[in-house]
Amino acid sequence: MSSPITERGHARVAVILKGWPRLSETFIAQEIAGLEARGVALEIWSLRRPTDKAHHPVHDRVTARTVYLPEYLKDDPGRVLAAWRKARLLPGYKAARRKFLVDLRRDPTANRVRRWGQALVLAAELPPSVERLYAHFLHTPASVTRYAATLRELPWSVSAHAKDIWTSEPWEVTEKLADCSWLVTCTSIGLQRLRELAPRPELLKLVYHGLDFGHLPPPRSARPRRDGSDAADPVTILSIGRKVEKKGYDDLLTALARLPPGVRISRRAHLPPPIVAGLYSTFRASSESISDRGMSNRPQSLIGFIRPA
Repeated sequence: MSSPITERGHARVAVILKGWPRLSETFIAQEIAGLEARGVALEIWSLRRPTDKAHHPVHDRVTARTVYLPEYLKDDPGRVLAAWRKARLLPGYKAARRKFLVDLRRDPTANRVRRWGQALVLAAELPPSVERLYAHFLHTPASVTRYAATLRELPWSVSAHAKDIWTSEPWEVTEKLADCSWLVTCTSIGLQRLRELAPRPELLKLVYHGLDFGHLPPPRSARPRRDGSDAADPVTILSIGRKVEKKGYDDLLTALARLPPGVRISRRAHLPPPIVAGLYSTFRASSESISDRGMSNRPQSLIGFIRPA
């Protein structure tokens, strides 16, 4: 779905994402929907097409035009070649190519070449109304954005989150922070890390993720506090996230195993419809993980993955 603003080619901000839409990145969708609600004319440029079969209601509220860059350059060589022919005539081509070659010497990978090719397409196909590029994630989306912004001689900014902060090479983070006009991140520890690498730390800001409660159902009536002593009314621990190591579910199980004996807990790894408002969960705790932590005899219930309706 496209808004009348972007259909006329009047978008002022291009948002560069790794994929769109993605079930596990509702914080990005919430931000884009919020920007549109405030009248920001934008469009979305995605490095790859969606792989999820479902999407959240917030994705339906986003009306920006979406353009998909070639995920692999071999998939659309004609588009990449046409983009190079146009991009090499741009005033920032020599500077952008110099940055790419410097990066390629330090990171001689196919991934680096892909980012350059995607940046050529982005820079060549951007409408002239775009005044700023904005990337989510400091790793590959920011690489494409940095090259394309240099090609078009446009300012760019970036939102950094978690893995992208800690797994990116320090030299690359420093150079991106030197180039961008500002950065926001969502945790204080991430901000501290980035400020250690930033030539201009004053341009980095902490902005926590939030929810627009206007699109959520009203809260249920208050209920008495629970301490886990009543098996019919256990303490509920709600966890939302993907079953990957970085989400810390092993740490969660370890912490639960340290609770006093007899505490009744109900661990849930989803939000039942229609209350789904955050991350899509594929959490399945194995019986081995529970027994290894001495939790087999603990009073508990466990609900694994349930697809939101």
